[in-house]
Amino acid sequence: MKVSERENIGWIDMLRVVACILVVFAHCCDPFVAHFDANREMFLTGVFCGSLVRPCVPLFAMMTAVLLLPIKPGTTVNRFYSKRIGRIIKPLVFWSIALPLMAFFYFTVVSPDTANPQLSVSDYTQSTLFGRLYTFIFNFNFDTTPLWYLYMLIGLYIIMPIISSWLTQASRKEIKTVLYIWGMTLVLPYIKMVAPTLGYTGNYGHMGLFGECDWNVYGSFYYISGFIGYLILAYYLKEYPLDWSWKKMAAICLPMFIAGYAVTSVGYVVTNEYFPGNYAYLEILWYFTGINVFMMTFPVFVAIQKLDTAPRKWLSKAAGLTFGVYLCHFTFTFLSYDLYDTPELPYIVRILLAAATTATISALLVWVMSKFRLTRIFVS
Repeated sequence: MKVSERENIGWIDMLRVVACILVVFAHCCDPFVAHFDANREMFLTGVFCGSLVRPCVPLFAMMTAVLLLPIKPGTTVNRFYSKRIGRIIKPLVFWSIALPLMAFFYFTVVSPDTANPQLSVSDYTQSTLFGRLYTFIFNFNFDTTPLWYLYMLIGLYIIMPIISSWLTQASRKEIKTVLYIWGMTLVLPYIKMVAPTLGYTGNYGHMGLFGECDWNVYGSFYYISGFIGYLILAYYLKEYPLDWSWKKMAAICLPMFIAGYAVTSVGYVVTNEYFPGNYAYLEILWYFTGINVFMMTFPVFVAIQKLDTAPRKWLSKAAGLTFGVYLCHFTFTFLSYDLYDTPELPYIVRILLAAATTATISALLVWVMSKFRLTRIFVS
């Protein structure tokens, strides 16, 4: 998602905007999902809406690969790391401090009686706030949930020079072989779910697979799994774009997307019924690196790529705001939820209004910050 050059590629600008909208929409669905059986209709609305936008983060990862792979000749590893990771650190630190402060202000001053089921306002005290302001050196917290992507993105940047060297000399067949292996890893979470029903009891209680145990988290597929596959896939599709007609693309991609969405949404509901309260299992259905989410991501990416949207000034400007919107929007989802928390509005309408409001406020904030040299570095 984070790239310094504003390359004039119309369909990439479109991809940025679409992915950002999907992220905001997803987070506006979360409070509805959090109701679970306390309000079944809200839960189901949140699940079926939230499941629809799961391709959001994979699309960002793929966009990054399209723009950065292969790394430009002559670019040293140190220079690449300094340029890419260095530009992420400042926004990461700034928003890791700003978002908890914003949330603290909102839940203690603006809306201490929020009905948002995701949190307990009693957790927002001066003592807990202090901890949130420095523990980002270890990891993100609830207030900074979207920033998990930046931690992961740093890891992708670290590996990019390595895979770039391989990609530039690998044949099409070799890249496809690696992608097939990566595809196998997309089903591993489900194998892990099913294994206990087939008699697998783990290794001394550790339920990892293929070499994982208490003293080793690096199993057989560790090094080829995760978001690195989306990087390689995006590079492959850029170098060898599909020459399908729109009719063929619809015949393949539409059923693929529908099947992925069905597994994601219905699977989430069924898993909640069979494993109530098991949030770890629930998250598996929403994994960005699960086979079902991949089945939704691939059609969206290739469709936008095939559109080959011509560069447009307004689209480029909107795309330029997306990184900042991603960083700052989370607190505004709380405000939007409370703003439309009224029984007169259907749940789906509340989600749509919350997403529109959150995106608008965030975009305005980012636009204002981009106008000042002091704050521009935190949103661009």
